[in-house]
Amino acid sequence: MLSQIDQKKIKLKLKSIYKHHLSEIEIIKCGKEIAEIINRFNKKKIKKKKIVSEKTSIVICYGDSVFSSSQKHLIKNFQSFFQKKLSKYFNTVHFLPFYPSSSDSGFAVKDHYKIDSRLGNWSDISKFSKKNDVMADIVINHSSARGLWFKNFLKEKKPGKDYFLKVDSKFDVSKVIRPRDHQLLKKIDIFKKPEYLWRTFSPDQLDLNFKNSAVLLRFIKIMINLINHGVTIFRLDAIAYLWKENGTKCINLKETHEIIKLLRMICGFLNVESVIVTETNLPEKENISYFGNSDEANWIYNFSLPPLLIYSFLFEDSSYLNNWNKKLPQTKKGNSYLNFIASHDGIGMRPIEGIINENNKNKFFKRLKKNGSKFSYRKVQNKSKKVYESNITVFDALKKTDNDAKGKFCLERFISAHSIMISFEGVPAVYFNSLFGTSNDEAKYIITGNNRDLNRYRWNHKNITEKLRDIKSKQSIFYKNITNLLEIRRKQKAFHPNGLRSNMNMGPKIFGFKRQSLDKKQTILCITNLSSKAQSQKINYKFLKWKNLLNYKSDHIFNQKIRLEPFQTVWLSNK
Repeated sequence: MLSQIDQKKIKLKLKSIYKHHLSEIEIIKCGKEIAEIINRFNKKKIKKKKIVSEKTSIVICYGDSVFSSSQKHLIKNFQSFFQKKLSKYFNTVHFLPFYPSSSDSGFAVKDHYKIDSRLGNWSDISKFSKKNDVMADIVINHSSARGLWFKNFLKEKKPGKDYFLKVDSKFDVSKVIRPRDHQLLKKIDIFKKPEYLWRTFSPDQLDLNFKNSAVLLRFIKIMINLINHGVTIFRLDAIAYLWKENGTKCINLKETHEIIKLLRMICGFLNVESVIVTETNLPEKENISYFGNSDEANWIYNFSLPPLLIYSFLFEDSSYLNNWNKKLPQTKKGNSYLNFIASHDGIGMRPIEGIINENNKNKFFKRLKKNGSKFSYRKVQNKSKKVYESNITVFDALKKTDNDAKGKFCLERFISAHSIMISFEGVPAVYFNSLFGTSNDEAKYIITGNNRDLNRYRWNHKNITEKLRDIKSKQSIFYKNITNLLEIRRKQKAFHPNGLRSNMNMGPKIFGFKRQSLDKKQTILCITNLSSKAQSQKINYKFLKWKNLLNYKSDHIFNQKIRLEPFQTVWLSNK
């Protein structure tokens, strides 16, 4: 049973969220409901301890990233592929939304309690979770305009009654920070009364009303349902936009942070250890704020890393990357950066606001466009548009540069970018398509017109298996290189997610940082040549012997000097 002290903690947190919206009696009632949810779960005596270490790595995928016409349950199909080709390198799978959905590749959820029938059922998720950690999305900000909740909302029936955010014509939206450029509010008639519905992301994705505590309770139950089926890592999708107040930016509001703290607190009261991950594609300072005082998100996406890495390789200049690395805070125990280069979305550009100047950002966009990028835009307060994200696969983004117009070093750039991501402080997450160096899916884009579909290619099981058997195929070469990095990482104590990271100033053509194990016994120097020309660099760390973990031949290290070939990475370990 939840102690009186813990119940009081929940009540105080609810008070910080709803003090202007609920009475004392309503807050007490809500707190009791949460306590009952926790007690019911803990009675099941399910226990699972999560160990986060240098062995922790994530593959990001859809339930149908690998499909087969003969397999009805596609999650089972993916599981088969995972066990044969990926389980040696990844211990965690991030399944992107697997619920019935009406649009946005799963993010317009129609029913949080069901699995899309094409993908399988809850038992498929449960079976997968017995051998591996499963990360799942809680699409918490919005829900489908074609789902049960909205149908009930229009009829004023439960569940769904008062679930969606409606505002009147006097609501001041002039300061609202937006990730899209469509019309924000949609006027509709509900029982012949005109209402305005809030749509942060699309006309099909209607924002939920968290001022109604029933919505919060619903998502706590959804989280518990996921835990019951083996999910232990929760990605809170688009969480920054959760709470809206008249006349504000309607992003990163205090109540949003308090709700995350409450969810973290609830997870701490459960018998199953779990991880809260916030998805906040925002400028650096705002993103980092979601750690709170080690009482909010366990992990945050390291959103600045992808655009900074790509920029550095395209222009052979580590200046921005070095300056950012110097200032990036070291994480505390229990917290972690979730590092990635690619995902199902595009390469977010808001995270480099205040890091890369406007002239160089425009230069960046032009180079990406040459490489095949489409762009998604957001509307700013003066009604002008700004680039929100670049829609391109990472392979295509790095394929050609101004100094390498023919793409001679495209493989080297791609692999070295991943080597930096995999060795950086935090937990590495590799997008499924990046494992095979996948190019833009132009065919799908022509059909859908959706920019993000460029990087959402699905593989036929037979085809990708045959490609991996062919040691000369592009897919096999990329797969072997990336999995090799992951295999090496697993054996290095210095690559613990909280292992010390410090910047190494090695000039604009080289990016280097030091990692150190928690017990300080192992030191690894991670050094990458960002240039299309060979570079020599002195190593100012006085160990008797260095071992290059990525190349067991160390004859290129002489008198504490190292020679790096174009776009080469070395991991130099003292043991």
